[in-house]
Amino acid sequence: MIARLRVLGGIDGLQDPAAREASRFLLLVAVVLALLLAILEVDSNSAGLQSLGLMGNAFSADPVFKSP
Repeated sequence: MIARLRVLGGIDGLQDPAAREASRFLLLVAVVLALLLAILEVDSNSAGLQSLGLMGNAFSADPVFKSP
């Protein structure tokens, strides 16, 4: 099926170098958006993650070593 579509429409993008550059840019945009989504999900669910013990304080240290 894919081979037939390639023959009919030339959807490879191999003939057009600009098409390859656009796909790299779209890949970068997709990765950045996925990273932002993951950050927002962790931030919005931080209370639930702390209750499960999966996320702690940024500066968790033994109280013995903390100054008064």
